[in-house]
Amino acid sequence: MAVKSVANCIFCKIIKGDIPSFKLIETETTFSFLDVGPLSKGHALVVPKYHAAKMHELPDEYLADTLFTAKKIAAAIGAENYNILQNNGRIAHQEVDHVHFHIIPKPSVSDDDGLVIGWPSKKADMEELKKLHEELRNKL
Repeated sequence: MAVKSVANCIFCKIIKGDIPSFKLIETETTFSFLDVGPLSKGHALVVPKYHAAKMHELPDEYLADTLFTAKKIAAAIGAENYNILQNNGRIAHQEVDHVHFHIIPKPSVSDDDGLVIGWPSKKADMEELKKLHEELRNKL
């Protein structure tokens, strides 16, 4: 399986061992480790060994193993509540241009632990939603 790496990417450097990490699981396609700037105890990252900036650019065989690894880590952490977070692009809060998934335990109802987000949902226009649905179905 092809491994794609970029010399100046922090995650590529961690995968190659150029930067030390607290490795959890490593497979042929995936590398996972504890986050050194955790939002809560057990916050971990799962990174495919193929350098792609956004999820839609990642080959499927890397994505499947990445989610399997995230599931194993979530179970090992033992938190009843947790977030699996993956961002694509700067305005979507992606800080490292290498696909990665955060496993973030939410150990309490306190906003001090784990991920804190707002969800500014809006009421959809049903006609616009119907048109979008048809457009997407045709593309899929």
